Amino acid sequence: MRRLLPALTGAALFAATGLAALATPTVASAADCTPAQVVANSGFESGSSPWTAPSGAITADTGQSAHSGSTYAWLDGYGSSHTDTLSQSLTLPAGCGTATLGFWLHVDTAETTGSTAYDKLTVKLGSTTLATYSNLDAQAGYVHKTVDVSAFAGQAVTLAFTGVEDSSLQTSFVLDDVTLDVSGGGTTPPGDPTRTPVAPVYTADLTSDASGGSWTGHESVTFTNASPTALNEVYLRLWDNAHGSCPGTPITVTNVTGGTPSPLTVNCTALKITLPAPLAQGQSGTVAFDLGITVPSGADRFGHDGAYNFLGNALPVLAVRDAAGWHLDPYTNNGESFYSVASDFTVTLDHPTGLLVPATGTSVDTPGTTGRTVTKATASKVRDFAWGAGPFTRISGTSAAGVKVNVYSVAGISATDAKSMLSTATSAVDAHAQRFGAYPYGELDAVIDNNFWFGGMEYPGFVLDLVSTTALTHEIGHQWWYGIVGDDEYNAPWLDESFTDYSTDLALGKTGNGCWNSVSWASSAERITNSMAYWDANSSRYSTVVYGYGKCALHDLRRTIGDTAMTTLLRNYAQAHWYGVSTTAEFKAAAQAATTVDLTSFWSQHRIDG
Repeated sequence: MRRLLPALTGAALFAATGLAALATPTVASAADCTPAQVVANSGFESGSSPWTAPSGAITADTGQSAHSGSTYAWLDGYGSSHTDTLSQSLTLPAGCGTATLGFWLHVDTAETTGSTAYDKLTVKLGSTTLATYSNLDAQAGYVHKTVDVSAFAGQAVTLAFTGVEDSSLQTSFVLDDVTLDVSGGGTTPPGDPTRTPVAPVYTADLTSDASGGSWTGHESVTFTNASPTALNEVYLRLWDNAHGSCPGTPITVTNVTGGTPSPLTVNCTALKITLPAPLAQGQSGTVAFDLGITVPSGADRFGHDGAYNFLGNALPVLAVRDAAGWHLDPYTNNGESFYSVASDFTVTLDHPTGLLVPATGTSVDTPGTTGRTVTKATASKVRDFAWGAGPFTRISGTSAAGVKVNVYSVAGISATDAKSMLSTATSAVDAHAQRFGAYPYGELDAVIDNNFWFGGMEYPGFVLDLVSTTALTHEIGHQWWYGIVGDDEYNAPWLDESFTDYSTDLALGKTGNGCWNSVSWASSAERITNSMAYWDANSSRYSTVVYGYGKCALHDLRRTIGDTAMTTLLRNYAQAHWYGVSTTAEFKAAAQAATTVDLTSFWSQHRIDG
């Protein structure tokens, strides 16, 4: 899964678009760490305390604007030699193995250079410089920045933002919604590597307004504890709250039953629900809640482009607890953070008849009340559920292997382009199925809009895309690499992106000959297997390394072990992890078992750790 820049098309779409390498996850029990956000007064709405800041720096002045609420921190902006420092003393809990600093930054400048950093903002934790920004980072609005600070677990440190301005031409560094989220653990429990909860069954009944941009209703999920360690709580991930302001959010959960909810954490994307009694291994529970969804403006994976609504990640889904503890990673707009187990969904969507509603799974429409239609979508063994709503134009076809494919186009997509995308989709779904195993999700919906800034995005049985043969073949490849063969997308994004881009090359007849020859690492810390914490801090390298170098490494592996062995390896690996979860260590072991060649130096040369 991946956000691609729409300015890139064809092969460049995946090849053109690095803090620390991904380490082996620490192992912890859920009791070692209570996920929390440790920055006090993170949005500055309670005045200056406990921040230390120059007089007037924390302000509601109309000269700049807040990211959320009415108050923000304004450093510099004087147009003369000046230094402002904003700081707060923090303590990171010792038991939490994962810590992520996040903040919204707007840089406004009068500097005219496009090459010289005259005015600078330095971000430090203790004596360590985490990041530096300058007048060269000026943009019209706020940009969300994240930094992995897990190495500071257990330390009492000072978080400081220092802006230094030179003698002329102002630069303002505007900060808001500063967070430091901690989760995970750091000690080893007695033998509990099992992912849980498992076998979730989701049921949702939602009704839309006239536009399809606002939905209200009810959702429930039944689940089982697969772990020998009792399940005392579950977490819902409200991923799309990252698209709004916290605590004012586009996804609202109220009237929870089956457990006691806590305040939202992780920038309002995680909701802890304490269960009435611990669930032992094999025991099941159910939580339910009223749900409200308001789609924001923007041609995004969660957003609306005029009359066309896209609802990716809008349904709350259960987080996963495994050997590393609860996975409560922050949302990333650069790639994906999603990690979930195969689940069953039954979703009923009541909407105006004039709107078409493509959705994950197999859909059946029945008449509703006057002027309305009820679309019931059912999906088995999928990791998420997504849908759209709008006056789309739909054309349909069937692949040679019998998969029904629907292409939904927004206004402005020509009939010729829609037919071309239908042809691409039917060919791609069969090509991937022939290599890795039959497509299991019934029908496949492709929603086409050339305004998508990210290029393409996939969900089970449902993809968003530009008019691009390469991009659509890639997104459909994700039905296997992430959809059928799952992975932890935040901590190991290469397992779906590199594998999907390699699969795309195969489907399009590309050999990848010589592509490894152009590899040039940005630093000793850069690895194909780095986590999204690293790529968010080094965003310009994400696509180059994870897409370009990742798929080239798999082409090199094919040449190292032979075509037949590689073909057998990937098909067998997909079958062995069908509806399961892949890890780097498991893939490396499977690859080594498929050949008599010692791959130790191969992994080292290609920087594949784990």
